[in-house]
Amino acid sequence: MRFSNMKQAVVFSLLTGSLVQGQFPVATSITSANEILDGFVSFSIEFSSFPDFAGNNSHPNTFSDNLLENIRHLTGTKPYIRVGGNTQDYALYNASLPYALNGTFNPKRSLDYPTTIYIGPSYFESYNTWKDVKFSHGFNLGLGANTSEGWQTLVDTVPLACKALSDGKLYLWGYGNEPDLFSTAAQGPIRPPSWNESTYVWQWQNGTRTIHALVRQHCPDLARESEYGYMAPSHGGVGNRLKAHVSWAAGLNSGRNVRLYSTHNYISGATTPGVTLQSTLLNHTITARSVNAQAAEYYRIVSLDPGAPPPIFGETNSLYNQGRPGLSNTFGAALWVVDFNLYAASKGFKRVHMHQGTNYRYASWQPIETNVTSIGTKPPYYGNIATAAALGRHEKVEVVSIPLTWHREAAYAIYHGGILSRVVVVNMRGYNTTVDGEGLVPLPNPPKRGSVEYFFQLGGLGKRAGVDVGVTVGYRQKVKVQRLRANGSDAVTGISWDGWSYNYELDQGRPVRMGNVTTGEEVEVDGMGRVKVGVEDSSAALLVF
Repeated sequence: MRFSNMKQAVVFSLLTGSLVQGQFPVATSITSANEILDGFVSFSIEFSSFPDFAGNNSHPNTFSDNLLENIRHLTGTKPYIRVGGNTQDYALYNASLPYALNGTFNPKRSLDYPTTIYIGPSYFESYNTWKDVKFSHGFNLGLGANTSEGWQTLVDTVPLACKALSDGKLYLWGYGNEPDLFSTAAQGPIRPPSWNESTYVWQWQNGTRTIHALVRQHCPDLARESEYGYMAPSHGGVGNRLKAHVSWAAGLNSGRNVRLYSTHNYISGATTPGVTLQSTLLNHTITARSVNAQAAEYYRIVSLDPGAPPPIFGETNSLYNQGRPGLSNTFGAALWVVDFNLYAASKGFKRVHMHQGTNYRYASWQPIETNVTSIGTKPPYYGNIATAAALGRHEKVEVVSIPLTWHREAAYAIYHGGILSRVVVVNMRGYNTTVDGEGLVPLPNPPKRGSVEYFFQLGGLGKRAGVDVGVTVGYRQKVKVQRLRANGSDAVTGISWDGWSYNYELDQGRPVRMGNVTTGEEVEVDGMGRVKVGVEDSSAALLVF
């Protein structure tokens, strides 16, 4: 990353009454070299859950659409939607099926999604319900490349998918989900122990050639070089049987049709006894470690192919196996969403698709009522909203991590067109107000909530078009403060962003101003270019300059 007009910013942290001081170089005017893509805040939706989330022609899911529109209001772009996940590699086609999807659960394989799946022609109606959204449709490589019924599904559904995604709705194609786990999957292996990168690449190329030929035949406009491409390899992580850089060396992108390097990321611990929010999601060190490992794998690919496509998280969320109750569905997970997304942006990831599924514990919203989970907006969605608000509406957005002194806090500087525009502070010190931190039964006498005061020394914000937009010594200015808050990290209700609630029961996910939340807060940059903001434990603050 290249810097210009390097300034010094000093960040002090006041913890439990004792001043902890650190001096950190922060570029307050930069030459942009690490800009994110539009629609950075995006989503991945489980293939078997997509009809629930989107609805169909006669019954579109307007609740889901409202939540997507909220993000567009903040960033100017509706989220990109990747339709895929484990169930895309179980899905077979039945042309006579009178409804979208028939799924059968096998508790020995998964309690969270069906593992025997048939889709019918009406499945593709779900691509019609959300205006101004671009979609990636995931084809079945798991069964498609090694069974006759799976291959016939590919041949039958490419024409349906490409016609559904005509008229500007196509984002990219996907072919196969987490092939690095095909021979070791906990839900049951679908490849032999001899499965390796060269075999995978051969099957992927064979299938994508067929997809391209079918698109060219049925949807020629989508076969043009400007429209046609994939997100790949969509590996489940960096420590599994297949390695992305080895697949790349074996020729995965020899046809130059991979437009985005897509990888998946989850934090382990969902099934570990005794795991806590503080030890997993409210721990910046763990978040950074997982993202750094992904970045390192990408740069191995760049070393092989300097022209490699930009990296994204095509599927990610908090704890694997669809999350864990009391962790992935709490306000602490919303704080993690902010930290993970902004840190990923600071490390060069251009877009993040947070994975969703019906009844999933880490979901940002439950799209329909079931006998397991009630319809509604869930805590992680507020992290999506706060991230979108922090990034804002600008064509050139870049995020830089500000190194703080403790693993329970994180801060980020956000630049618009190379000029410092916002600073985000996430205080991840856990604060619980319910019994055992489960978010259900309130504590009769909750402890006093702590707070941290952060002091930012602004040395100047640089110039835009020859006009000084910085802080001048002796000149005072106001800085707007917006807050992500709840009663505690264990809260599952009562969450707000800048005083707004997006709860389903208020106005079906549209923003509703909460009268009991303080808003319109400002802090002052003093005559020496210093600004102070207090951030409660288990909350986040956005400073808008």
